[in-house]
Amino acid sequence: MTITVFLGSLLGAMALGVPIAFALLLCGVALMWHLDLFDAQILAQNLVSGADSFPLLAVPFFMLAGEIMNVGGLSRRIVNLALTLVGHVRGGLGYVTIIAACIMAALSGSAVADAAALAALLLPMMVAAGHDKARSAGLIASAGIIAPVIPPSIGFVIFGVAANVSISKLFLAGIAPGVMLGVALWFTWWWLVRREKVVPPPRRSRGEVFTALREASWALVLPVIVVVGLKMGVFTPTEAAVVAAVYALVVATCVYRELPVGRLYAVFVDAAKTSAVVMFLVAAAMVSAWLITVAGLPALVVDLLAPFMDNQTLLLIAIMLLVFFVGTAMDMTPTILILTPVLMPVVKQAGIDPVYFGVLFMINNAIGLITPPVGAVLNTVAGVGKVSMDEVTRGVLPFLTAQFLLLMLMVLFPQLVTVPASWFY
Repeated sequence: MTITVFLGSLLGAMALGVPIAFALLLCGVALMWHLDLFDAQILAQNLVSGADSFPLLAVPFFMLAGEIMNVGGLSRRIVNLALTLVGHVRGGLGYVTIIAACIMAALSGSAVADAAALAALLLPMMVAAGHDKARSAGLIASAGIIAPVIPPSIGFVIFGVAANVSISKLFLAGIAPGVMLGVALWFTWWWLVRREKVVPPPRRSRGEVFTALREASWALVLPVIVVVGLKMGVFTPTEAAVVAAVYALVVATCVYRELPVGRLYAVFVDAAKTSAVVMFLVAAAMVSAWLITVAGLPALVVDLLAPFMDNQTLLLIAIMLLVFFVGTAMDMTPTILILTPVLMPVVKQAGIDPVYFGVLFMINNAIGLITPPVGAVLNTVAGVGKVSMDEVTRGVLPFLTAQFLLLMLMVLFPQLVTVPASWFY
């Protein structure tokens, strides 16, 4: 009955068009009534304490860093560097997209921001070169979702807080799987364009390559600072977010000088609006998470998954399929916040490494960003690139398939995640 009340109130509110944050609050109220625990003071206390977290301070600062990078010219210089390196090969603009996405992922941590920047910069170029518009838009959307996996990742911050798992370890464990997602896209794009008749542009001169590298060097230093600082224990993930925001601000205003002081207010306001949405979602989800624990829902889920508890691989496959289907109807942040308190007790009882699970969970949630009908990144690319949703969905399918197959390989062979993670630790 408890599960029925939880799912019925949550899905019912969402079906009525209630914003997810308020749907989570309504779900919490419904559980409180069901458990005969209703107290407005407890509701308010959990709402406030849900956002009162030092690690969560990383979210607004990473949001701000992403806004500054897109406005201040860092993203454009990274794309230009990738163009000079591989733009001349067959299908080169697709490889440029993948390389640029991996580098930008190490700067912002936001899939929507990266996909929007890539769609604005590269989609017109790919269409003008003769590539299929739907396929190009699908590649850009698929490349954008590398951002939540490669550090600094806003998704890892939220998961780490909700699951009480080391965010630094999640960041370092996500590096190799994020690169693998790029490699999967690389081979998929190569397979799809090998028969295209698109004539690539001429190879850039060595001088142009060095010029592009010099101009992009300031942007390329940032991920090195973040990763080395976390590995050496110089700063926490929250402090890394502050370093990223300040560094991006200095580079955009004093080095590249593409962000005038007059625009800073608008950039800060945009970052604050986006951060407020995420933080309110987190606060509302913490109310539901507390009630989920009080109601004993994790124990009920453990009982439901009992047939798989003796086999970690089968259990992970069942969980990944569940997360995938939830991701088709819900955005990444609420999916993390709703499922984490339910699934983590199952994962711990089965003896699965929480960091390894966190990487798989984040990849699956990232894939959810490009699964119709809700996929936020699909909608972003469709809007920025002026492509219909049907076309983007058709174009993204082969890349989505490749990334999901890679996820299943990581489930079957945990060493793909754990061994590289041990190197970075």
